[in-house]
Amino acid sequence: MSKSKRLMELMLVVHRKRSFTVKELAEEFGVSSRTMLRDLQELGELGVPLYSEVGPHGGYRLLNERMLPPIAFSEEEAVAIFFASHALRHYRDLPFETETSSALQKFYLHMPQDVRSRIDEMRDRVDFQVPYRSQASPFLNVLLQAAVQRQTVRIGYDGKAGVEERDILPVGIYASNGLWYCPAYCLTRRDYRLFRCDRMKTAEILEPKAGQPEMEALPEAEQVHLGNWDNMHDKDTELVRIHVELTREGCRRFETEMWPQPQIHKREDGTGWIESRIPKSDISYNAHYYIGLGMEARVLQPPELVEAIRQMLDTLRDQYGTNGNDASLF
Repeated sequence: MSKSKRLMELMLVVHRKRSFTVKELAEEFGVSSRTMLRDLQELGELGVPLYSEVGPHGGYRLLNERMLPPIAFSEEEAVAIFFASHALRHYRDLPFETETSSALQKFYLHMPQDVRSRIDEMRDRVDFQVPYRSQASPFLNVLLQAAVQRQTVRIGYDGKAGVEERDILPVGIYASNGLWYCPAYCLTRRDYRLFRCDRMKTAEILEPKAGQPEMEALPEAEQVHLGNWDNMHDKDTELVRIHVELTREGCRRFETEMWPQPQIHKREDGTGWIESRIPKSDISYNAHYYIGLGMEARVLQPPELVEAIRQMLDTLRDQYGTNGNDASLF
């Protein structure tokens, strides 16, 4: 067996065994203990996290930081993976930020020179722009871990009333328009809420306690994900029907806004309408949004949303209209 092939198989065996001795591996591969020791040293230089233990029961073991076995990529696959990760560089914060940078460096440095030259040329031809945000989101890894393992997170959230403590069960995290968001079941409000990750001043995973509600206690927990969390409301949450007519330009603008948004129903002439149900507590948010669409949107239902928009327009008129002529502009 050639040395390169032996090293490849040795890496697979090491990951399978997790704990072993030099003599044990030498017998399995039919080489001397000295040769096997050199092979293990080479694996360590390649990045395999091996730890040696001395003593009568000593040997080697693999640290918890597992390494994947070698995977062969075609040139096109390697370039595609490089740019998939490269696209995230405009975000100020990322989950696994250090690991992403390390993976990019490995892909780039271990490619042939002609492939690196191709990537260098493509860097100036393709990009994935997102708005720059100065707000930091330092707890992405905490929130993602809690979402995967269904753990409770205690956050200090900077909301309308200032920083307040909330216990949440994260559904996941997603990025939109340069910002990170965390849909979660709020144990404080007893309903699902959408949190801005940059507004979390603190975040810590809580140890499970007897009588403490966890994600498993929610009947629909296994079915909740980023695609449907907005439809999961407490049975006592009051929902209202919303109907909005959109011009052709209104449809185009609405489609460029951040997810999640209700689906647009389009007509052949390009106009359309929105029909959905929203929590009554979201009336103010929706009023601000539809005012931003100006003449391209007309809210027909519910009456509470129409009235909220009127009140906001009255406030704007008072804010900018210093006399009757100015007020008439509104």
